[in-house]
Amino acid sequence: MQKGNFVEIDEEFICDNCGKEVPKLGYSCRNHCPHCLHSKHVDKNPGDREEQCHGDLEPVSLDLDGKKGYVIIFRCKKCGAIRRNKAAKDDNIDVIIDLSRKQI
Repeated sequence: MQKGNFVEIDEEFICDNCGKEVPKLGYSCRNHCPHCLHSKHVDKNPGDREEQCHGDLEPVSLDLDGKKGYVIIFRCKKCGAIRRNKAAKDDNIDVIIDLSRKQI
């Protein structure tokens, strides 16, 4: 399903960082691992899979958005790009708490 520049892709994957199986999210697009919160730099626009970098998007900080709730700030370990994504309901709360203490 496509909404504007947003391509909705909710798929299972194996996390490149921690090696755990990551299930579909079920209510939106799965963007990152709920265990370690790492993601992969694969999109220019959400879901388009057009980014060539494919580096590890490391969670580096957390914002609190009044509309979206917790927003994870990622930095690509390969190219340095900064990306943001809403935290998922099943994300590891201990890692979320640790991120809330960090600043980029």
